[in-house]
Amino acid sequence: MVIAVAFAVVAANTTPPPPASAAGRRDPVRITRFLGEQQVPHLTRVEGTTVGGLSGIDRDPSTGIWYFISDDRWRYNPARFYTGHLDIDRVTGAFNGVRLTGVTTLTRADGTPYPAYGKPESADPETIRFDRRSGRLLWGDEGDRPDARNPAIPISMSAVRAMDLQGRHLGELRLPRNLRLTGADSGPRRNFGFEGLAVTARTITAVTEGPRYEDGPPPTADRGAPARLTVWNRAGRLRGQYVYPLDPLPVAPVPPGGEADSGVSEILPIDEYRYLALERAWIEGVDYRVRLYEIDLRGATDVLHRSSLEDAVNVLDTRSPEAGRPYRPVVKRLVHDLSAVSTPVQNLESMAWGPRLASGECTLVIGSDDNFSQQEVTQFLAFGATGCR
Repeated sequence: MVIAVAFAVVAANTTPPPPASAAGRRDPVRITRFLGEQQVPHLTRVEGTTVGGLSGIDRDPSTGIWYFISDDRWRYNPARFYTGHLDIDRVTGAFNGVRLTGVTTLTRADGTPYPAYGKPESADPETIRFDRRSGRLLWGDEGDRPDARNPAIPISMSAVRAMDLQGRHLGELRLPRNLRLTGADSGPRRNFGFEGLAVTARTITAVTEGPRYEDGPPPTADRGAPARLTVWNRAGRLRGQYVYPLDPLPVAPVPPGGEADSGVSEILPIDEYRYLALERAWIEGVDYRVRLYEIDLRGATDVLHRSSLEDAVNVLDTRSPEAGRPYRPVVKRLVHDLSAVSTPVQNLESMAWGPRLASGECTLVIGSDDNFSQQEVTQFLAFGATGCR
């Protein structure tokens, strides 16, 4: 069921992003200092549920309540989000603790929980946003589909959905045809559906983790790949779709030919056209590598109606082959190499703005998904930042 009215909060601007010069320039986001790290103990229990797989976080600035969504697919409990608090001292910036205080089950339009992994209409929650304009929550469902390794998995469509603070379904955005999951080698690959979500006064934006089949193979150490950012207005109408150019893998797998998984794990708005983007790679024999970028949609080509990007020319990449129709991707600027913050770097998947400090700095919180594994941790990293808003 698609219900656009749930998103009709303010009048929307349906024009495409202007050229970068048209909207003026603002100071870039810069990380000023590392404020600290806090962890949630492995398999912590909250109200009878098992904490883990925290893939999205956000904060209600009016109450200070934080929201944490789990990508657990009923391995332990049904799809759910947690509420809690992060203790960040507004005077000193010290990050002193994290406390989870409650849990809420996500429900479908009929009021029932989402089915478990491997069943029709199961959900894979990967990102959550508090919408301060409506008081609702939006969340991204990566969906699922069969592939060569998992031929029996039923198709469950990716989605951006709205829910109230009790987890009750309120509606969902209309999915572009080119992002519909299929049982063939077309559309998004498995685990490459919606992974990041951003909400502004005028738009809702979601990003796929990696390239569709028609857009080319996933990144390797020799070349990157195009992911797609989809933008809707607040009434739920599609505004456009833009290319996020994924980096090549930072290093080759060990041994050569080993496995790797690279893509965008979250986006966060700075203003109506600029976003922060987490770009994360897991590389066999190497572990995780994560970089934080600032991206700008102004001047990017709208590729909503392009069925394929595989042979198209990225005009900002001099290594692109001279074939196909040209397009201009979003512009990227490296903000911080998060692989250098803590060792080993974790599976960083979530990102949100925290409270503003007395110094005038914003706080940026980045969290990890522990995959319910004892070899990984649920970690929150806090940073001071300028140029944020």
